[in-house]
Amino acid sequence: MPDGHPRIRTFHARHGRITDVMRRAIADIGPRHDVARRDPSRPLVLEVGCGSGDAALAFADAHPDVDVLAADVHTPGIAHLLLALDADPRPNVWVARADALDLLDHDLGPGSLAGVHVFFPDPWPKARHRKRRFIRADVLDLLADRIAPGGHLLVATDVEDYARHARAELDAHPDFAGGPGERPGWRPTEGYEAKGAAAGRTIVELAYRRR
Repeated sequence: MPDGHPRIRTFHARHGRITDVMRRAIADIGPRHDVARRDPSRPLVLEVGCGSGDAALAFADAHPDVDVLAADVHTPGIAHLLLALDADPRPNVWVARADALDLLDHDLGPGSLAGVHVFFPDPWPKARHRKRRFIRADVLDLLADRIAPGGHLLVATDVEDYARHARAELDAHPDFAGGPGERPGWRPTEGYEAKGAAAGRTIVELAYRRR
């Protein structure tokens, strides 16, 4: 953590309605999917800002030999994911109701990740807020430490300015190599991707590897 100070947050604090069902999901189902329970010998991929977890579930189904840690700060999405896992268990899905930056700073050790997914992050379009974007120099330094050599970093966005920004930051970082990539065939199209496509925006895929 730079100079002992908290990192600049990368998310909006949204306060949606929390139902009793959501609370029970967090309390009763959540502990079963605590990442501390996993076999550390298995490869682990972190999904940052997983929302309701559709991409994490699809990745888990397509990669049964890899664990995925789905992280988000917003309770409704995490509760939705936990309820989905309760109805249709996947032994390789782990869930954290937490800021991914806190997980990376305090809970995930050097070289502990086989990859990181950042799908449709908050674009923070105003110039004064761009320091809050997830893909930025200090976060990339952290990711470079946590992703094992050869591990991947996938980024998807429907915001042209964010795509330019992310590519410039990644291309400038000495520990990452890559560029525009293919859309992962396992990733569902629902959610932000569908909204972006319906609005006529281009979906940009970036694929980088940790050197």
